[in-house]
Amino acid sequence: MTDNFSNIAVLIPTYNNAASLGQVLEDVLSYTQHVIVVNDGSTDSTMQVLDQYPAVQRVTYAPNRGKGIALRRGFKYALEQGYDYVITMDADGQHFAADLAVLQQKLQAEGEAIIIGARNLQQENMPGKNSFANKFSNFWFYVETGLKAPDTQSGYRLYPLHRIAPIRFWCTRYEFELEVLVRSAWKGIPVRWAPIKVYYPPAEERVSHFRPFQDFSRISVLNTVLVLITFLYIKPRDFIRFLFRKDSWVWLWRDVLLNPNESNGRKALSIGFGMFMGIVPIWGFQMLVALLLSAVFKLNKALVLVAANISIPPLIPFIVYLSFIMGRFWVKEDATFVIFSKQLTVNDMWQNLQQYLYGSISLAIVVGLTATLLSFLLLTIFRKQPNG
Repeated sequence: MTDNFSNIAVLIPTYNNAASLGQVLEDVLSYTQHVIVVNDGSTDSTMQVLDQYPAVQRVTYAPNRGKGIALRRGFKYALEQGYDYVITMDADGQHFAADLAVLQQKLQAEGEAIIIGARNLQQENMPGKNSFANKFSNFWFYVETGLKAPDTQSGYRLYPLHRIAPIRFWCTRYEFELEVLVRSAWKGIPVRWAPIKVYYPPAEERVSHFRPFQDFSRISVLNTVLVLITFLYIKPRDFIRFLFRKDSWVWLWRDVLLNPNESNGRKALSIGFGMFMGIVPIWGFQMLVALLLSAVFKLNKALVLVAANISIPPLIPFIVYLSFIMGRFWVKEDATFVIFSKQLTVNDMWQNLQQYLYGSISLAIVVGLTATLLSFLLLTIFRKQPNG
């Protein structure tokens, strides 16, 4: 990284990393003079270390607020100083300053994006819990954004400041690094990866402020919230946008429906299964379950997800009402009137729920089978079967 890219600052959040911070700064300053350290309420000799590097810009406050706050305050400060991008590095010495050029070159070659330094998760000294946590995080990132990621937990990242500045973030600690990726992807900011090296010292020398129970709990709560937002808002929003783009219909017809690499039967089953999953009464989890099962049954994921969007908000009232109508066949006393009643008893609500559940499952089966048969018929007429 050279200083002809003076609009990029290296941002290093630190909390009680005095033992490694000096060497990290030595390495980074050999590549660029645009360095910002956010001292997140350190109580060790961090300030004395920083005093040895007067060229380094500082953001200092107390008490400790967490990595998320440190990054957010660092972003704000960098913008105020006129930087367009920051590259974040950890202060514990696991990142190599030589890889600054890797992220910079990725930016030059492919354009503005969040660029993550992807670690080799199979290397010999990678802590086992880190590898598991990263796979766990990568899975949920895919569920929430549809993007396949090799490493969502790396702290070595390039951020386009002007693109992420309008987002009002919620998180204050380690979970912020997941939030910023997911919510940036929702805003249409590209997320890309570039390979980097990483150093993990022996276990007895490692310094980590990650609190396994508290921080993993916070990440789990965040994932729950993000998944709910994904399937209740983001997926329906994206589907509606999809419907209003001409190129979407061209893609769906030419590259998905007429693609010769799958049989008519598999495509028809994918459409029918998607319709079934869009109606079955597991609201908030329909897309997630549809995605997982489509992978298990080796169905066409694109067709499954498109068909499952039958449950977009404008159609939900009709689906619910038709579910009540179908449920009449399974209960002794029709409870459809209850949805229009001003007086509800506990018994009415139970009967109401029972009729809806039975009816929605019945409706899902009928619509799924009908969609499968109709799709197979139309595909047989308009599309040639693949050879072999």
